This record gives sequence, structure tokens and C-alpha cells, in this order.
Amino acid sequence: MSRRDQILATAAELFAQRGYHGVSVADLGAACGISGPALYKHFPSKQAMLAEMLVSISEELLSEGRRRVTETPEPRAALGALVDWHVDFALRHRPLIVVQDRDWESLPEDARERVRALQREYVDLWAAELQLLHARLELATARSMAHAAFGLINSTPHSALLPDAAMRDLLTRMALGALT
Repeated sequence: MSRRDQILATAAELFAQRGYHGVSVADLGAACGISGPALYKHFPSKQAMLAEMLVSISEELLSEGRRRVTETPEPRAALGALVDWHVDFALRHRPLIVVQDRDWESLPEDARERVRALQREYVDLWAAELQLLHARLELATARSMAHAAFGLINSTPHSALLPDAAMRDLLTRMALGALT
């Protein structure tokens, strides 16, 4: 993991614990083992850190989702691959889910628009597979189904009371049960 990625992971943890506005640059630097001002060698501002963490994870969700759909041409299997990917993401990145939910308004407008665009594409990726699986399913309904599945899966920071393996199984069964 690069130093930049370590800083982003630490920032995500701190932002999730205390909120974006509850974490100073000095706090971030101390948690990373460097001075606060040394963070500016890696990022122009704390807000730039927030933007990079949320834009980059949205890019990763979409990129990996596309890869899985491309590698799995049958709609039911592709949907299963998307659910597996999103569950894995949610269990590994709980802090990012909290940060996105709580600190969305702290993102600069251009980053907010980029994240929204990436998320729309990700929703449409899921919706396309749902439409292939369910004949005559309208796009708006397919998108709503995808959002509902995300809500279930992204509840992990608040609902993961089981060990990760059991939570993974539960979320996967529930999401696939709802979508198929």
C-alpha cells in the first residue's frame, strides 16, 4: 500500500469515527505518524483527501462491477457476481460507507458531481442485469431494486453484528433473494 493510500485509509477511519469536521489536519498527521503540514506533500487539502477517497472508491466499484459483468455473460450469474463484489466491498470498507453517508455535503461540488455520475453508471450496470433477468422490468423499477439492494448491503457499518463470514453469507442470500 502506498503512503498516499495509507493516509486515505487512516483519514477514512478518523472521519468515520469523528466526522470530517471533527478531524483536524494535525489529527490526521499524528495518526499517520507525520506532522499535519507534511500531509500537504500528498494532498493539497483535507477536502482533497475526502474527494479522492470517495471518487476513487466510486471508480473502483464501477470498474470492478463492469469487469465482473463482462466476465459473466449470463444475467443471473452476473447479478450474483455484482452482489458478491458489493458485499465484499461493504465488509472491507465500512468507514467509507459511513463517511459518504455523513460527510457528503463536505465534498467539493466537482467531486460530488463526479461521484454522482459514477454512482449512476454503477446503478445502471445493476439495472441492466436486472432487466435481462426479469422480462418487461422497467428501467425505473430496476434502478429502484438496485438502490434497495445497496441499502441492504451498505447497512454493514450499523448492522454487522455477526462475524464477517456469516454476515457475508446473510447479506448475499438476502440481496439475491430480493433481486431474483
